Amino acid sequence: MPRARCVSCSTRTRWGLELAPLGRKPRPAEAPIVGGSSGATGAGGERPARDDLLRATLEPLREGERPRALLVASAVCILLAIAVIVGAVSIHDLSRRGGSLAGGVFLTIVLLLLAQGMYRRRYWAVLSFQALLAFQIIVTSLALIVASTLLAAAICLLSIGLGGWLFWKLIRVMGRIQVGERRDRD
Repeated sequence: MPRARCVSCSTRTRWGLELAPLGRKPRPAEAPIVGGSSGATGAGGERPARDDLLRATLEPLREGERPRALLVASAVCILLAIAVIVGAVSIHDLSRRGGSLAGGVFLTIVLLLLAQGMYRRRYWAVLSFQALLAFQIIVTSLALIVASTLLAAAICLLSIGLGGWLFWKLIRVMGRIQVGERRDRD
C-alpha cells in the first residue's frame, strides 16, 4: 500500500492520515482565517459583524444605575486618596524618602477626580482608572518576583487577584457606558 503524503510537511503517513504541524489542528481549505494578532478581519469579514452583534447585546446604563464594580472602583479611589494624603502629612522627612507634600496633594486630587468621574459614569474616568489598575498589576507582579517572605508574596498575589478582578469587571461597565454615549449622540 503506498503511503500518503502529509499536506503541510510533505512527509508520508503510514495510515493515509493528513498530519498537521505540531501544536496546530488542520484547517479546511475553504474556511477563512478570522482574527489574528493585529485584530484584522479575515477573508470573510466576520470580525466586524461579530463585534457589532456583541455591541448590540449591551444595554446602556439606566438613569442613576451604578453597577457594583463602578461603586467598588470609586470607593477604592477614595480610600487610596485618603491613604496618600494621610501618608504625605504624617511622614516626617518625606523628601528623604523620595516624596513631597505637593506630589501627595496632587495624587490625592487626581484620585478624587477619578472617583467623582466614575461615580458620574464618565468613560474617561473608568478608562483612566483601568490604566492605573493595569500599572498596579504590573508593578505588583514585579514585586512578587522579589518577595522575600510568604506574607509579602501572599499580599502581592492578593493585590494582583483583586486588581485583575476589578479590571475585568470594569470592561463591561465601560462598554455599557460607551453604548449609552453613542446612542445619545445618534
